[in-house]
Amino acid sequence: MMRIKFEKQLANLNAALIEMGALVEKAIADAINALVTKDTKLAQQVIAFDDEIDNKEHEIESLCLKILLQQQPVASDLRLVSAAMKMITDLERIGDHASDISEITLLLADTSYRKKLEHISQMAEVTAKMIKDSIEAFVKKDLKLANKVIAYDDKVDALFVEVRDDILQLIQEDVKNGDKAIDLLMIAKYLERIGDHATNVAEWVIFSITGHHKTNGH
Repeated sequence: MMRIKFEKQLANLNAALIEMGALVEKAIADAINALVTKDTKLAQQVIAFDDEIDNKEHEIESLCLKILLQQQPVASDLRLVSAAMKMITDLERIGDHASDISEITLLLADTSYRKKLEHISQMAEVTAKMIKDSIEAFVKKDLKLANKVIAYDDKVDALFVEVRDDILQLIQEDVKNGDKAIDLLMIAKYLERIGDHATNVAEWVIFSITGHHKTNGH
């Protein structure tokens, strides 16, 4: 009977994690969409949306604590729940970074971009995929998928170098582009950090399955 209740609570936890992942993916997509289209209204919505992500984090935290208090979890269950609590901390930070990107979008609203932002958009797509896949790996206990997410971080880092090179070229063309270039570089840096947080999530997924964690992580 206790086990049936635990399995039900675990299903609720998985569903809540999927929901939080979807919220974070939306925040990234909307933040980059607002940046590319100079949509200040959407940027403001992303900033306000961060509260919803924070609320979801608190909801999952409560759910985890309830499981720990009400059940008598065995070691593998404890790993699962403690990993989930670590994962939501990283997901919440990703939400913060999406909000940070939108803050910069508001500053850039009146300026024109001399270069296309395709590498920044690609970084956003890759990090969103990393988030989605890491949560799917947790729910399905898929070690192979979790490792694939970690490998994907190299792609984010490579794209960051592309953005940095684009921005250096922008400054070389005209030193007056300096402030704007620094803002765009900061956005790329936030996306790189989002990739690091998504990697952390995948590493906690691996811990939940194997009991081993890469402590020398990011």
